[in-house]
Amino acid sequence: MKEPLCPRCGKPQASGILCPVCVRVQAKIDGIRSPYRFEEVIRKAVHQLKYHNLKALSFCLAGLLADYLQSNPLPGEIIVPVPLHPRRLKERGYNQSSLLAQGLGKIINLPVIETCLIRVKKTQPQVKTSNIEERWENVTDAFMCRDEKLRGKQVILIDDVCTSGATLESCGVALKNKGVISAWGLTLAREI
Repeated sequence: MKEPLCPRCGKPQASGILCPVCVRVQAKIDGIRSPYRFEEVIRKAVHQLKYHNLKALSFCLAGLLADYLQSNPLPGEIIVPVPLHPRRLKERGYNQSSLLAQGLGKIINLPVIETCLIRVKKTQPQVKTSNIEERWENVTDAFMCRDEKLRGKQVILIDDVCTSGATLESCGVALKNKGVISAWGLTLAREI
């Protein structure tokens, strides 16, 4: 997205300063960036990857993330995908965020660590929540870092879509509680 953005959450913001939500919230996530709006071709590609087992799309989509990072660098030395709850992972058979992270890591030559950040609370899919408050409540305390491997590191969190930023924020809280220096969210698309 090219228009002026909120420097923290990455939502379009005409003034280019913190949006009203970010002014109210003391976020742990350092920022969220998304190269595309969640519409049209990108929406269809994400749905094919996520719900129709078209895993082959992941490397192409990771390439789009890599292209974005080349012209909009984020501080990061490690890539961490947003984890799925073990039950959802078993149902789907794969984590689309992990596939994107693995592809991105190969393209930009950064390590991907999937064993530290885990989902400890089974939540309903964010898409099934009806408003921003429900989204934030749904993922509060849903993640934790199980060890100290990421202490002192700069992390880029990868997810497919950002709607409210609640999932990335919850991950950011877990990472910062274990000593991560910075945590930036990078998603393929942003729902506006």
